[in-house]
Amino acid sequence: MGKNKFHEGAGPSQRQLRVGELIRRALSDVLARGDVHDPELNRLSITVGEVRTSPDLRIATAYVLPLGGQGRDEVIGLLARNKGELRRVVSKKLSLKFAPDLRFQLDETFDRMDETREMLNREDVRRDTGNDASEERGPE
Repeated sequence: MGKNKFHEGAGPSQRQLRVGELIRRALSDVLARGDVHDPELNRLSITVGEVRTSPDLRIATAYVLPLGGQGRDEVIGLLARNKGELRRVVSKKLSLKFAPDLRFQLDETFDRMDETREMLNREDVRRDTGNDASEERGPE
């Protein structure tokens, strides 16, 4: 098999990104419309932030977060419990050679953004970055 000379393996390939986005959209659509036969899962509003696929596209990891961030562990359990049905419904919507094995993890992107924002608003960090509004500016 020939080596892809345009991709050095530092990150996901274009194909992985494209398929991941297709799976994310299909999974979001399925969860939003309540196409799963689990009333507990259908009563929740779940955001699918990102889907990362393995290089062979056989495993898709979906990063999810319940609306409002409440019941995170419950959401992962419900999604894992309905993994087979979600896989079947998503694969029907997509025309992939293989239906990827779905895995679910909590999306912690928003938590990290809040932590970063708090850090950047600290007095000592603002002073170090030159964004301290309390400093008096001299003549320019």
